[in-house]
Amino acid sequence: MSEKDPYLLGYRHAEQQRLERQAIELAGESEWLFDQIGVSEGWRVVEVGCGPRGCLDLLSSRVGASGHVTGLELSKEQAETARRFAAGHHLSNVEVLAADARATGLATGAFDLATARLVLVNVPEPQRIVAEMVRFVRPGGFVALHEPDATFQRCEPPHPAQKRLLQLLDSYAQMNGIDRMIGLKVPGMLRDAGLVDLRVHPLVHVYPVGHGRRMLLLEFVENARSRLIECSLVGNDELDALTAALRRHLEDPATLVVSSLFIQAWGRVPELA
Repeated sequence: MSEKDPYLLGYRHAEQQRLERQAIELAGESEWLFDQIGVSEGWRVVEVGCGPRGCLDLLSSRVGASGHVTGLELSKEQAETARRFAAGHHLSNVEVLAADARATGLATGAFDLATARLVLVNVPEPQRIVAEMVRFVRPGGFVALHEPDATFQRCEPPHPAQKRLLQLLDSYAQMNGIDRMIGLKVPGMLRDAGLVDLRVHPLVHVYPVGHGRRMLLLEFVENARSRLIECSLVGNDELDALTAALRRHLEDPATLVVSSLFIQAWGRVPELA
């Protein structure tokens, strides 16, 4: 990761694996969102920050042979993984570009939908990404976002290790211009970008023992470990102690684990007068 790419969760192999698992875990929620928008045969769609898989297969199935899906991914490694995923699943209507979502080079007004899932919460200057998404969607087309307030996570009974680890991630994010509460702000960002007919759908989950996302905070901290230490926010020994204590707490079946507050928000680019 370079200074120009402070993506909060980095690009470790473990993070790529987590993103591939996440694509499966969140597929139902994304399908619901695409149902509300009416994504269908022949649409031209862009997924911003598709990672190694994202929603590429879901969108490919919906737009069919007459449609087209473009995945955008800043990481060249993840873009290549996504290309292999598309080829391996015979998604002939999918292409993946290694490009900066703030300046994609895509043609203005050329797409029916631009969508991103859990991207803005991990990067600086999210408003530039939203503006770019609006630019390359045609009048009457849609922009759809799925983002969290990642500070909302809770467990009951509460544990000081969870509080401290969330504070560490928040501190690193603030140092790099990243807003971990972005989910609550997404509807306003879309409105400010000129979209109309806005809709908002909130989601909160409880993760039982054995659920793939119950240990999500620990995965995030491990992905960000080197940066947290390099920034002198925490020492290695303290971080080890915090993660071990929280893992024990989360492994207890009596602990209630509540997710971030997720916001799905979408709207239309205004028709030309």
